[in-house]
Amino acid sequence: MNAQISPKTLTDESTPERVLVDVIIAQGFVLTEVAAIVDTLRIANRVTSEPRFEWRFCSVDGGLKASPAGAFLKTEKISQRPDAHYVFIVGNADADHPQLSLSSAIKTYAFRGARVFALAEAAGRYIKDAGLFEDEHTTHWENTLLLREQLGAFDPKNAIASANGQIVTCAGMSATVDVVLTLVGKHLSAAAKLTVADILLHEKIRDFDTQQPYGGASSNTTGDPEFDQCIGIMQANMEDPLPISEIVSVLGISNRSLERKFRSYLSTTPNTFYRELRLSKANNLLLNTNMSVREVGLACGFASGFSALYKSFFGVTPGAMRRERRKGAVSSEIGII
Repeated sequence: MNAQISPKTLTDESTPERVLVDVIIAQGFVLTEVAAIVDTLRIANRVTSEPRFEWRFCSVDGGLKASPAGAFLKTEKISQRPDAHYVFIVGNADADHPQLSLSSAIKTYAFRGARVFALAEAAGRYIKDAGLFEDEHTTHWENTLLLREQLGAFDPKNAIASANGQIVTCAGMSATVDVVLTLVGKHLSAAAKLTVADILLHEKIRDFDTQQPYGGASSNTTGDPEFDQCIGIMQANMEDPLPISEIVSVLGISNRSLERKFRSYLSTTPNTFYRELRLSKANNLLLNTNMSVREVGLACGFASGFSALYKSFFGVTPGAMRRERRKGAVSSEIGII
């Protein structure tokens, strides 16, 4: 796959048409982590008007790689001049595996503007190779125990992820979904990100500072009970949307207070988020069911004016979007995967 994207650091204000993600694996790769990366990106492509994410599998020497679960992936060699915007380095069952020693490749990716996510064993190996024991990094709690045993004093963060410049060390496993959802949120609306999480049945999107379950901390969405309750109310009332005044009454807070929370957490307003949440659901129904356009609109709380609102948001009418996506469904899937 040759993506025509100039490598650079990505921000919310500068989002390219295509986002290229390299997934680096080694023999014995963790299938859970690969699936978490690819399925989250694939579903993000599915729920948006224009597929945004592309990915490719890479390894030190290229060729076919096997997971302990019996799954095989064909990889290409890591490029000496990588053009990816993000790279995930997937762990495997052996924290000392030689193909996890990727300090040089990590530096190259970071130098060329990519953000690097090292997962589980790959994070532990990066911490060990770089001698970063006094910095704030994280890895899966099993690898923390191993590093302490091998190296003595080592006190990393027990969070699911820790960002240090271009490098993000991560716990891996199912927390990989949270990390990828954070990436997705840089390029899609908050409502679209939440729709992806809903499809994955991922009930709560954990932020990087959420403690790993082994640490005894309970997981949460934002730690703000009124805000989290508001999101839940909106999700439960999309077919018959509630006025914001009614929602704040249930929450027992003022309209202004709720607006401040939305500005703080999502950089948007309650009304805008609620509308985008319903439009994201509408887009998913439109592209993945046989419901009529009118039925989709009604199911998402748009009794009238649905087509015009949809076009203003996605840039095309619902009918045209459905025709275009179905026409190109097969070739699009082949091109992305």
